[in-house]
Amino acid sequence: MRKTAATRTARRAVRTTTYDVADYLNSPEDIAAYLEAWLTEAPDDATGIARALGDVARAKGMTQVAKDAGLSRESLYRALSPEGNPSFATVLKVAKALGVRLHVEAAT
Repeated sequence: MRKTAATRTARRAVRTTTYDVADYLNSPEDIAAYLEAWLTEAPDDATGIARALGDVARAKGMTQVAKDAGLSRESLYRALSPEGNPSFATVLKVAKALGVRLHVEAAT
């Protein structure tokens, strides 16, 4: 049986890389837009918002963010993991360490 071009193409392996949003959070504007999107699009998803804070913390350097927030690196990883449940005090400390402010407006 003769191989056609379509058969040869179908057997080629596709190379993929792992996508990590932290690789793209390079400026304060990128970080603010990312967090604002989470707060706007999924305001009831506490786990997702905590994970988004974790993404930003990884982008800025988890060790430095933990130090600036007055937390251990391990506790910060735990709090911002998908299984974590950070206290509001932790969220405020992390936001301050990241150089962002939470924004409140009237719901419409």
